[in-house]
Amino acid sequence: MTTQKLGQPIRVRPDQGIDVPPYPLIPVIEGDGVGIDITPVMCKVVDDAVEKAYGENRALIWHPVEAGGRVRRSDPEGDPLPEKTLEILKQEVVAIKGPLETPVGGGWRSLNVTIRQALDLYACVRPIRHYPGVVTPVRHPEDVDMVVFRENTEDIYTGIEWPMGSEEVARLLGFLTQDLGVPPLRFPQSTAIGIKPVSREGSERLIEKAIRYAIDQGRRSVTLVHKGNIMKYTEGGFCRWGYELAEAAFGARKREGSRGLWIANPATGREIHIQDMIADNFLQQSLLKPSQFDVIATLNLNGDYISDALAAQVGGIGIAPGANVGDGTAVFEATHGTAPDIAGQDVANPCSMLLSAEMLLRYIGFHEAAGLLARGIRGALAHGFWTPDLIRAAQDVRGGAPGEQTVTLADTGFTLHPVGTRGMGEAVILYMDVPEALG
Repeated sequence: MTTQKLGQPIRVRPDQGIDVPPYPLIPVIEGDGVGIDITPVMCKVVDDAVEKAYGENRALIWHPVEAGGRVRRSDPEGDPLPEKTLEILKQEVVAIKGPLETPVGGGWRSLNVTIRQALDLYACVRPIRHYPGVVTPVRHPEDVDMVVFRENTEDIYTGIEWPMGSEEVARLLGFLTQDLGVPPLRFPQSTAIGIKPVSREGSERLIEKAIRYAIDQGRRSVTLVHKGNIMKYTEGGFCRWGYELAEAAFGARKREGSRGLWIANPATGREIHIQDMIADNFLQQSLLKPSQFDVIATLNLNGDYISDALAAQVGGIGIAPGANVGDGTAVFEATHGTAPDIAGQDVANPCSMLLSAEMLLRYIGFHEAAGLLARGIRGALAHGFWTPDLIRAAQDVRGGAPGEQTVTLADTGFTLHPVGTRGMGEAVILYMDVPEALG
């Protein structure tokens, strides 16, 4: 990790942009499970990319902070998300983290959700695209090039729920049936209840960020994905408010003979199509005709399903990056779980963490370093430097015995170079210096 320079915090301007010093302090949470493997590799590779791009003129100054199950294991009474850590994330604005443990059926609530809500990181941004060479279960993974904007702070992830048999459920059922006229539930004694809040303001700011991204990046369309045919006032409200925002804030207009609205992109002169689609139909169409979609804006639970389903089409969440972004503040993260069964074995795929770091570099304006990192990842993958998860996935799709070193792609023999976590990092560094790796 780079420590020889004195770092300074990034600052958020009144216009919600950020001012980035040459040596920004970047909080880093190693994470649980395979965080011990992938996070140090990420730091090393990013340091190399920044040094190659800027020499001594710029560097990231990593600021390690604690969170996760490891905090609780070292102190059984400790907070797995210490207040000190949250304060550092707020003060230093842009951070990156490995996967954090979330107990199932008890224990503490998801720390990922808590961080997003505490810092008001209302947009989960997941770019999903295929990297040449990576084997996937679909015929044309290169047609998948989408960016998912998932609302991060509302929906069922607010955690407003009560268990079966609780006094709260009994009181709530009484209120629903007696005061609001809701028909009695079929199994009231064995029902748990959760509440799904969706606000107009929360929906609008997420959709506005998605549309502004489409304008800035010259994208073709923004699709509002929802289940408004069933949940008419929550998911249906999300869709309706999105269209109204597009009209009021961006001057979107209808076009005769087509659904949705159209926005003239002032930067390119081309038009951006604002459309909507029911979630189940979207999941089907994104598999059958992925090239028709570009930027996706959706609610929290839909976005969870959609981003992982799309990632499966391009090689899995092991190579899927993610960012949680608010008004200036941002936390970038590996999108997969902790995988404790392989932690410490140097076999975990660091690419999700590396690609998230690439997003971080672009976010803070270190574009040359981000370009080198992207080149290195693409080159390493295209030349067969694969971690065990990628090899297993390729064998599942194309066939082949476990441990086989060759997987046939179409009619071409493709020689693999099996690597572990550190080996993948070394391969990425190697291919940063090979422009032709971009293909």
